[in-house]
Amino acid sequence: MASHIHNGMIASALPEDGWRKSRYSNPDGSCMEVAMLDGGDIAVRNSRYPDGPALVYTPAEVRAFLLGVKDGEFDYLMERPPV
Repeated sequence: MASHIHNGMIASALPEDGWRKSRYSNPDGSCMEVAMLDGGDIAVRNSRYPDGPALVYTPAEVRAFLLGVKDGEFDYLMERPPV
């Protein structure tokens, strides 16, 4: 299956047992979910649209992003008023 995994594929075509979302998730279900794939890559999907597209990242890409989040590089996104 791993050879057929690609960015933009239907998220529900990926294994359903590995999806997780943050405990800070919005009560109305608006959240990103992540899943570790068999080959080590990480998939991301919108929890409101589980049959929508999944974005697939390498562990190095996710690590770089998470380190940036922890360092506050994306804090400006939280300063915008809700739409």
